Amino acid sequence: MGIGKQAKRVLIIVAGSVLLVVGVLLLVLPGPGLLLVLAGLLLLASEFPALEKYVDPVRDRAMKAAEDSVSSPLRIAGSVLAGLALLAAGIVWGTVKSLPFSGWSTGSSLILSSVILFALLGWSYHRVNSRRQAGTKASTDR
Repeated sequence: MGIGKQAKRVLIIVAGSVLLVVGVLLLVLPGPGLLLVLAGLLLLASEFPALEKYVDPVRDRAMKAAEDSVSSPLRIAGSVLAGLALLAAGIVWGTVKSLPFSGWSTGSSLILSSVILFALLGWSYHRVNSRRQAGTKASTDR
């Protein structure tokens, strides 16, 4: 095994492990935990085939959670408000020095969380909308 292949393998293992750990943390914290767990599992399964048996159940639950998050206007509004709150908190934590753990390291991580939330919300909305349109088109074609 060449050094390039070993470096790639180590990079995949580290990235997959980080995504998996952060995803597990985000299962109890605000954020897209299941999707990050899925991403970590997919990376790790490419190096460790024994993990592939966990991918499908996590994928099913992650996709269901993504669809549920945009199933009603109230849920979309709640997700948007949560994203805006994370963005505002990030700005506040970055600028107000008297807060615990203040500074741009904390603030930028909160802002990044809001950006990820908005991106995943948009992706979920697009996915659900295209499925609905495909279902409507299929039913009218009959």
